[in-house]
Amino acid sequence: MPGPKDLDPSSSPRALLGAELRHAREKAGLSQEKLGQLLFASGSFVGQLEAGTRRIQPEQARLLDAALGTGDFFQRNFRAASKSKYPEHFAEAAEAEATATEIREYAPLLIPGLLQTPAYARAVCRAHQPTTPAERIDELVAARMERARILDDPTEPVLWVVLDEAALRRPTGGRGVMAEALRHIIDLARRSRIIVQVLPFEAEAHAAMQGAIKLMDFEGAPPLVYFEGVGTGRLEDDPATVRYQRRTYDLLSACALSPQKSLALIEAMAQDYAHEEHP
Repeated sequence: MPGPKDLDPSSSPRALLGAELRHAREKAGLSQEKLGQLLFASGSFVGQLEAGTRRIQPEQARLLDAALGTGDFFQRNFRAASKSKYPEHFAEAAEAEATATEIREYAPLLIPGLLQTPAYARAVCRAHQPTTPAERIDELVAARMERARILDDPTEPVLWVVLDEAALRRPTGGRGVMAEALRHIIDLARRSRIIVQVLPFEAEAHAAMQGAIKLMDFEGAPPLVYFEGVGTGRLEDDPATVRYQRRTYDLLSACALSPQKSLALIEAMAQDYAHEEHP
């Protein structure tokens, strides 16, 4: 398994802790696989900790200190590396997303966060948390927009999204908000910044009817798949699981409209929303 890429320890607490973990492991003469066994985890998980794509949990910090003879270093420092502006269930996935070289996502019910406009994001956050103070909603929207800044880079990460037609037909935030949201997707696609396909209703039954898929690939670290539900989510690095989800995504892509036909459909729907007509 390839080793993690070199990290800049000054870039973040997570990078510092990952660099220290790698140093301590090598000093102890342990492979990633051997240390993973001591953590009751996989060697690839250790590689992700060192690469900064996964976070150290409290029990893992204790086991690391015991296995590597580092006193209480990881127990004292893991909390600083775990602080996040994102909800707890999504924090690790958001941080992994920021270091990914390629992201593939299937969205069955809503436009994915990386493609959302502020108004659309606000409507989603408010619907999910109807009694939350406006200041907290502002923070959530700002964090989501900051996530989307990874698309400011002209080439990386590669983002390939399959949107279910249902996500586009639901007028989240109202028709004006949807028109703006779809035009934003159109602009990203026209600038060749994203690949977008629409899975139409006419595709009927398909391979991912049970939920969303988010696959992430990295340079020097194993791929991950993220599973998300209402208020919950988890990252998975099991190779067999990742392969299965990748095959599922390939089947979805094969059933979806081509990028050209998808863009034409999204443009037509944006025009319909803009004229306050039912698509």
